[in-house]
Amino acid sequence: MPTLYEIYKNSVIDTLKKEKGYTNIHQVPKLTKIVLNVGAGEAIQNVKCLDVIQEYIGAIAGQKPIVRKAKKSIAGFKLREGMPIGVKVTLRRQRMFDFLERLINTTLPRVRDFKGVPTNAFDGAGNYTFGIKEQLVFPEVNYEKIDQVRGMNITIVTTANTDDEARLLLSSMGFPFRKS
Repeated sequence: MPTLYEIYKNSVIDTLKKEKGYTNIHQVPKLTKIVLNVGAGEAIQNVKCLDVIQEYIGAIAGQKPIVRKAKKSIAGFKLREGMPIGVKVTLRRQRMFDFLERLINTTLPRVRDFKGVPTNAFDGAGNYTFGIKEQLVFPEVNYEKIDQVRGMNITIVTTANTDDEARLLLSSMGFPFRKS
């Protein structure tokens, strides 16, 4: 069975060239990176929770995540500039395609009452962001080590100029968009 990267190289690029009428292969939109982000508001009181989050995000992504710090102070949240507040990992090249393949074929079908990802989550520049409410849908996460159910944001960055190009790129790769 061909991998997602092989499908992308062999048929997705040709499909997009024919459908959009591109004359040059460099006009075809490509995936640039995938960013996984977990915000942990409870890290203000308990910094140790970031260690648990780093562990399971590292298992999901296959590489070591970085701790994100607050950019500015917010008195209402008792947050000071420079306090650790979340975890992020950026996937590129082969790890990006491996993660996307696992996401499409294994993880998203495990989401309860899954009807597809929303089609209106594009940002106008060809990037797609959606959230997952619980990390337990990933098979890499060990259920016994989880102290609290947390969600995450997944951002797929493309070189597409419009949302339609990005939607066509992702759907031709097998991304399960919700039927309108």
